[in-house]
Amino acid sequence: MQEARPLTAAGSRIATAAEELFYANGITAVGVDLIAERSGVTKRTLYNQFGSKDRLVAIYLAQRGERWRSLVRATADACEDPAEAVTAPFEALRTWSATHARGCAFTNALAEIPDPAHPAHGIIADQKSWLRDLFEELATAAGCPDPGTLATRLLLLHEGALAMQPLPLDTLADAIELARVLVRSDTSR
Repeated sequence: MQEARPLTAAGSRIATAAEELFYANGITAVGVDLIAERSGVTKRTLYNQFGSKDRLVAIYLAQRGERWRSLVRATADACEDPAEAVTAPFEALRTWSATHARGCAFTNALAEIPDPAHPAHGIIADQKSWLRDLFEELATAAGCPDPGTLATRLLLLHEGALAMQPLPLDTLADAIELARVLVRSDTSR
């Protein structure tokens, strides 16, 4: 991806409109005409700001990822008990889900963008790796004897909770409890 530069006012409107549309309708279902119309700019302005729809998709995911990471970090930092902090991404998901009910934007995007050469593909992979690495970092700080294995299990559980989110099944509370059981069983070894 190209070096990030600050967005102009028009660029911010485009990015906001693109995020709303991509998340609600899917990336392939949303064209640049609709994004330009929704953001009150011309297609020429959109292309001048972002160069391509693919780059706009990458920026959408990168910005969304920054907000998610900030929420997760703040949730983990607020935990007094290191073992509790290991499950902070699940608690953050509870907060995030209140306004993002269509599931994981990264998983949704990956389903639409399987091409590893697409500029968003690396952002998607990085986001998932970041969460796994964070689980491992938090598990290490909590004194878990096998933080790598625990991190992978927690990532799988977290991804499953995200995948269930758009369905009329309330599984998040069960996922959080199962995450706590995994952490407790790992710290009690």
